Amino acid sequence: MRDEHIISLIENTAIAGLSETDLTAIQAHARNCSNCLQAFEAAQVSGRLLKERAAVDFEAPPFFQTRVLAAIRERQGVNDAWAFGRLWRAAGALASSMVATVAALAFLTFVVPDTQVVSQVSSPANGYSAEEVILDQAPQSEDVSEGQLLTTIYEGDE
Repeated sequence: MRDEHIISLIENTAIAGLSETDLTAIQAHARNCSNCLQAFEAAQVSGRLLKERAAVDFEAPPFFQTRVLAAIRERQGVNDAWAFGRLWRAAGALASSMVATVAALAFLTFVVPDTQVVSQVSSPANGYSAEEVILDQAPQSEDVSEGQLLTTIYEGDE
């Protein structure tokens, strides 16, 4: 260990956790290396300071717990108030597009007249009318009576 510096050993292990062999090796190296001696002494001082600070009993000021709990409740109140804002930022685009789609479909359903559908029924593109298909004959007049319709439907069932 004489060729290597002991700073890494000091940094990785607490002074109280060093074994006797490590301590003797550190002290032997520190006699010849001023940088390692300084690091070893600093580690010893900081270890003592931490022990002393941990031994001191600290008493909280009066109403400390009340003030801390009030601050926590205040932050939770602010977070609850902005929960809708966070939700809207996360799903606002999706909700807006859904509303726009529903509005467009409602407009197309209720406002735009069904002129194309009516014209297709009255003058079909294939040249057949409903009377021709159902009755299997060309219509003799524009109006088909119920009797003619029932006769044509039930004629083959006898």
